[in-house]
Amino acid sequence: QVQLVESGGGLVQAGGSLRLSCAASGTIFSINTMGWYRQAPGNQREWVAGISSDGSTSYRDSVKGRFAISRDNAKNTVYLQMNSLKPEDTAVYYCNQAPRPWGSWGQGTQVTVSS
Repeated sequence: QVQLVESGGGLVQAGGSLRLSCAASGTIFSINTMGWYRQAPGNQREWVAGISSDGSTSYRDSVKGRFAISRDNAKNTVYLQMNSLKPEDTAVYYCNQAPRPWGSWGQGTQVTVSS
């Protein structure tokens, strides 16, 4: 069974930065395309960024140029560097396989950006 543990969230002022981490277990991590997702209050969960097994990356338009996804296969960990944060980035952030997430999700990590 896949287990995902996200960390690194917090409260930051607009324009600030955070680095999220997600440790995965129970899967052959290196072959998975991984993604970061987020869910703001009252909204559906949305995909934010993805990274393939060969390191190719993709982003939703609203975070392009501000967020960077990376991975360390030796540590079974995927990261999300978030710069120039905006209040609209406030959400609980999750990682999972992309584009089709596994059935189980981690607890997520809360990111709150104050204006």
